[in-house]
Amino acid sequence: MSTVELTTEYILPLSDGDVLRILKDTQAVRTGHFKLTSGLHSDTYIQCARILEHPRLTALLAAETVSRLPDDIREQIDLVVSPAVGGILFGFAIASALNTPMIFTERVDGAMALRRAFEIPAGSNVLIAEDVVTSGGSVEEVAQVVKANKANVLAVVSLVDRGGERLFSEAFYPLLRRATPSWEPDNCELCKNDIPIDSPGSRILS
Repeated sequence: MSTVELTTEYILPLSDGDVLRILKDTQAVRTGHFKLTSGLHSDTYIQCARILEHPRLTALLAAETVSRLPDDIREQIDLVVSPAVGGILFGFAIASALNTPMIFTERVDGAMALRRAFEIPAGSNVLIAEDVVTSGGSVEEVAQVVKANKANVLAVVSLVDRGGERLFSEAFYPLLRRATPSWEPDNCELCKNDIPIDSPGSRILS
């Protein structure tokens, strides 16, 4: 496990340089050949789970994320909703910083749904929290669940925005924008060179 000096090296407010240094210190940036949750392939994977090993550091990043939200959004949030599995811990930290409830969606027969007696009250204002966004497919699925329950998606936050073309239209406030290359599977040079691929994402989980 990586060792990070949380209390002496990282204090609020955080700069983008601080956030990037945290990614590197926690060994969250991996290189190789990866199938992303979006289905795209890349030579870079942001493994936010390595950051989330550190609860106080996660809380610090969440507090910084919340502080960067516009006041009119932050003050209206009733509920934080995250997609399982990757978004759960960051969503919990975001909700703690906001002092609001938090729930998560899970895949049931491949589709995002509410389980565990979770409810989204009609008319409530929801913030969606994810760890890493490429295309935002999981975020869009969560947004559809929120809207199906007659609630409002105020905005979306994430630790990292990989810079892909987004599938959701809601206001987006990533803590760090880190553009990394990605390709369709049939246009992946790594595949053409028979380089073994890793699928570290969680979309296949039910």
